[in-house]
Amino acid sequence: MLQKNVLEYLASSAAHFPNKLAFADETSQFTFAQLLAAAQGLGSALAEQSPALNRPVVVLINHTAANIAAFMGVLSAGHFYVPLDLQMPLPRLRGIMEELSPAALIYPAGNEEIVQTLSDLCPLMAAEDGFSYPINAPLLAQRQAKILDVDPVYAIFTSGSTGMPKGIVICHRSVIDFIEWMADACQFTSQDVLGNQAPFYFDLSVKDIYLTLKCGCTTHIIPKKAFLFPTLLVDFLAERKVSALVWATSAFHLVANSGVLEKKIPSHLRTVILGGESLQAKQLNRWRAALPDVQYINLYGPTEVTVDCTWYPITRTFADDERIPIGYACANKEVFLLDEALQPVPPGQPGELCVRGIGLSKGYFGQWDKTRSAFIQDPRNPSYPDLIYRTGDLAIMEEDGLFTFLTRQDGQIKHMGYRIELGEIETTLNSLPTIKEAVCFFDQEKDRIHCAYTGSEDTKILAKTARAMLPRYMVPNLYHRLDNMPHNPNGKIDRPKLKEAFIHGSSD
Repeated sequence: MLQKNVLEYLASSAAHFPNKLAFADETSQFTFAQLLAAAQGLGSALAEQSPALNRPVVVLINHTAANIAAFMGVLSAGHFYVPLDLQMPLPRLRGIMEELSPAALIYPAGNEEIVQTLSDLCPLMAAEDGFSYPINAPLLAQRQAKILDVDPVYAIFTSGSTGMPKGIVICHRSVIDFIEWMADACQFTSQDVLGNQAPFYFDLSVKDIYLTLKCGCTTHIIPKKAFLFPTLLVDFLAERKVSALVWATSAFHLVANSGVLEKKIPSHLRTVILGGESLQAKQLNRWRAALPDVQYINLYGPTEVTVDCTWYPITRTFADDERIPIGYACANKEVFLLDEALQPVPPGQPGELCVRGIGLSKGYFGQWDKTRSAFIQDPRNPSYPDLIYRTGDLAIMEEDGLFTFLTRQDGQIKHMGYRIELGEIETTLNSLPTIKEAVCFFDQEKDRIHCAYTGSEDTKILAKTARAMLPRYMVPNLYHRLDNMPHNPNGKIDRPKLKEAFIHGSSD
């Protein structure tokens, strides 16, 4: 029978492994049976409250096992979930919710003071209250029967070049297609134990969630503090017998740079899967020296293509200064390069990486112009509608189809594992009354965001204000107060001159 809903993964694992641990954090856990019951309770409460189908439901995330139960509850009701960071600055959170007009907001109990400020936008529900709600099985079955595989599972918000976040909408078929491939390609089974690092508002976590549900694995959510003390992190992985890591590359680099792997190792590991930014050979080699029998896999893909579109199982040795390829297209996805005239690029030449296939997002929630500019008709096919996604990333393809990532084409960067539009930071800072002009640029080598500005604000005060207004991973690392902003002959801010002064001309 054709699978059309990701909830079928949960139902199957709950039937085959009812008492097996599914997700666990430091203080709570769910077996598959408990996860299904909690989801059906929350789903029943939502369904009775909101009769329409396929509405967005915001889930505030605090990186606990209960977040997963909330996601499944939203899906049980015939809606789709929108994970947002509980620590997100309130103005940004409110702006996203105003754009969504959600059917409800689900939040972890104990955060009533925060969410009450949003009560004018939609109904509020504590997740724990929903989990214990009486299950209305006939209603849930009726609603889920109406959901198609092209209907949304989730919308994840990322940065926007105009300063507005973009909600990327992903459907059931796209997730099913990707997870079926990944489980097979990476040989996941019910015996695997995953160590989750990625927050659930970051699309990297989609792999942890749905591999667990499909395969009947167990996922342990790694506490954030463990990454501050790598020895504790390795102990955590060893004690829980973690066999697979699906991590942001930045976390992988952090552990390598800490030196902990020369002292102790997580001996149960068999697979390490990485993504989110460029994998560096120097850090990879430190892991391989400590754990030579582990399979390391480098994945690449923007959120718009359902997590990943290329993969590269690492089987050879790389010198510390070598680029590590992003690999070959994942099954049922075509990856190819186009030049600025949207013509195919021959092997060995750089071009913009484009993607075709069922993994493509449905587009950006409520932002039709942005959707039409990023998801375009395949210029190679003049005969019928056939969309591709333009990633904005430059890459090179070898004769055998092997891709190597080069750089971003525009001002979108990858910092701390997150895709960020510098324009969003600039828009936020330029909105301050004490700022005349603010420009952001990125030092890729040192992984630091710079902000140059003119105005009366003290740099320390500006830094404090930025921390209150922006997510942690978007806050600039360095601030440069200028008397005058440099401009080029066209009257535009001279960004190359700023980068030359503060990055290439800096020794700090």
